[in-house]
Amino acid sequence: MTDLAIYEANGKEIELSKDTVKQYLVSGNGKVSDQEVVMFMELCKYQELNPFLKEAYLIKYSDKAPASIVVGKEAYMKRAQAQPDFERFEAGIIIQRNNQLMEVEGSFKLPQDALLGGWAKIYRKGIKEPNVTRVSMAEYSQGQSTWTKMPATMIRKVAIVQAIRETYPEQFGGMYIEEEINKEPITITEQPVKQKKNLTKRANK
Repeated sequence: MTDLAIYEANGKEIELSKDTVKQYLVSGNGKVSDQEVVMFMELCKYQELNPFLKEAYLIKYSDKAPASIVVGKEAYMKRAQAQPDFERFEAGIIIQRNNQLMEVEGSFKLPQDALLGGWAKIYRKGIKEPNVTRVSMAEYSQGQSTWTKMPATMIRKVAIVQAIRETYPEQFGGMYIEEEINKEPITITEQPVKQKKNLTKRANK
């Protein structure tokens, strides 16, 4: 079982050990297993994520629950914008105002507006029509404090991430943000993660 992962992310060398992950990169009250830690290390290496910049981290809610691998929104945005055909994105919320459904850009709504969901569009160079994603507020808001305080911001964030993942499935496969894990639990399995062929080969220290 791997005790050390050495790779490059954003032009910097990253060195992950099992002890480092357990001490600094795990959230929640549960105790992670060595298997869960190794799979996290391998995913970070495979996807070239820097967990020290909060691009990825482990969540373990309890000893009985499986660990979930979570990726930060910033990692999504940075990687999407690095794609050769990425042009721009638009995103906002879906509301009901005066008995009419409306899609507004951003996350601002009037006090009387009913928040129903979020939407996002990814535009690619050379492709006329954008990839459009719409998500329902009812599927993601479970009454958590953050969703209660800033629901429009949260549902817009989910829509952006899902639109990016659907547009670039190969680059974002197996990567989910924290707001999605109640709907898409990312459990650790026994199957090893395949390594990218274009990663710089380095000798284990």
